[in-house]
Amino acid sequence: MAKKFKQKQVLPGFGLSMGYTLIYLSLIILIPLAVLFLKASTLSIKEFWDTVTDARVVASYKLTIYTSFIAALINAVFGTLIAWVLVRYEFIGHRIIDAAVDLPFALPTAVAGIALTTIYAPNGWIGHYFAAIGMKVAYTPLGIMIALTFIGLPFVVRSVQPILLDLDYQYEEAAASLGANPIQLFFKIIFPAIFPAILTGFALAFARALGEYGSVVFISGNMPMKTEIVPLLIITKLEQFNYAGAAAIASVMLVFSFILLFLINFWQWKTTKKHRLT
Repeated sequence: MAKKFKQKQVLPGFGLSMGYTLIYLSLIILIPLAVLFLKASTLSIKEFWDTVTDARVVASYKLTIYTSFIAALINAVFGTLIAWVLVRYEFIGHRIIDAAVDLPFALPTAVAGIALTTIYAPNGWIGHYFAAIGMKVAYTPLGIMIALTFIGLPFVVRSVQPILLDLDYQYEEAAASLGANPIQLFFKIIFPAIFPAILTGFALAFARALGEYGSVVFISGNMPMKTEIVPLLIITKLEQFNYAGAAAIASVMLVFSFILLFLINFWQWKTTKKHRLT
């Protein structure tokens, strides 16, 4: 009787599909990451610790994490605002702006870095205005933040935009009819619904910024202890044929990124669950 009433899968071949999925993930993600840790394990504990705690490496950790976090935070705010404008308003050039959001995806990162450096250099189109007031953008942490903000913006916009499109206007109309003002409408009705998507966009932008190289290497100036990011330091180790050292630094960043993304995804899951219950 159990076999008779057993529910059949809508799509057949689950076992075969799962097998292909696991093989593909193993070849593309799991095995390369495992090799990375294996390469780092060729160092002794003392060598590994000395490599990852070197003053130059620690400075690059701090700079990379700090600038990536600030850039992702800026994108979380202004990316949400851009998504709101694109969804809630119709205006001339709407489709052009909507398509322009994806340009950082399509533009080679090296080209983006050269363009940003040209614009924000002390003699650049925008940089010379900052230079006139004694403020330097290119070859500083501020320039790195600008580059990371540029490449991370689409992640937030494209995460929030579909949620805003699917948001039911009836809740807003009902709240407005009960006397809620626009600020209350946003923070009580709209924000709780889009907050998980904002978290997703923030996490993606932050993770992307941690590993960004091409757009940052030109505008940063690559000064050790000042504007040297972790990806550049890894490249430097590889050019010196210090593969184990490069793997050690990369493994630390990988573990940090994994823990951070896990915490953000867990927070997002808790927030979504709470919103559904309410």
